[in-house]
Amino acid sequence: MAERVFYLLTYDIADPKRLAKVAKAMESAAERVQDSVFEAYLNDAELEALLKKIKKALNEEDDSLRIYLLCASCKDKIRFVGQGKPTPPPGTMIV
Repeated sequence: MAERVFYLLTYDIADPKRLAKVAKAMESAAERVQDSVFEAYLNDAELEALLKKIKKALNEEDDSLRIYLLCASCKDKIRFVGQGKPTPPPGTMIV
């Protein structure tokens, strides 16, 4: 399997029906960390499959999706204030 990398994905969707579709697609592949902010470990094929689902619902005139790839050294520098914990890589169990 291709290497998974860490992404931060965030969206702003104007229409509630489109919002529900995009949120459902995101929840199928990523961990919600705030209302419209997700973290995910995805390989190229998984990211493209997710984008394909989202593009079906997204209206590029009114909506936006931002995808940030976070390198390993950047991911290690994520800071938390208040509630929150890092999204673990797939196959990692935190006890």
